[in-house]
Amino acid sequence: MDLLAVAEGVGRTVAPVFAAAASAEGEGGGGGLTINLFWIIVAAANFLLFFALAYYIVLKPVGATVAARRERIEQGLKDADAARRDREAAADQRQAILAEARREANDIVVRAQKAADEARDQGVTETRAEIERLKEQAVADIEAERQRAVSEVRGQVADLALQAAGRVVGETMSGDRERRLVDEFLTQVTAPAAGTAERN
Repeated sequence: MDLLAVAEGVGRTVAPVFAAAASAEGEGGGGGLTINLFWIIVAAANFLLFFALAYYIVLKPVGATVAARRERIEQGLKDADAARRDREAAADQRQAILAEARREANDIVVRAQKAADEARDQGVTETRAEIERLKEQAVADIEAERQRAVSEVRGQVADLALQAAGRVVGETMSGDRERRLVDEFLTQVTAPAAGTAERN
């Protein structure tokens, strides 16, 4: 508003000079179309004064508002770009974490499968070994039982043979010599029978 006061002061000072010049020209000139330098200068001064007032009152605040809005828009664009980069980085990180989790899960499954296979193989091996051991034990038990049964039968047959021979001879045949003879006879008889049973 100081500029307006200065312009008014200049106008009051210059106006009498221009008025005198205009009256001198009007008295000396004709009545046609003339260019009045005073009024051109006054119009130019009024235009400059109006432009200065319009600049300070309207254009400068509007320019500041536009600049502030431009800064806010640029800041918003920068923030949006930063948010997009952060979102992309978070998506990449999430994909990396998912890939690592899948890899670890696959490793766990492979290890579990391997442990299960090893446990199954070990169980099968132990079962086969136990079956073989039980089979050998059963064969040994059967052989021992057969030997015991053969011994019992041999003893009973020897006793019966001695009693039968004693009745035939009319004497009691219970001596060691007779017993040994009967055992040898039974051994000779049972050896071919055992060979035949093994071939069958």
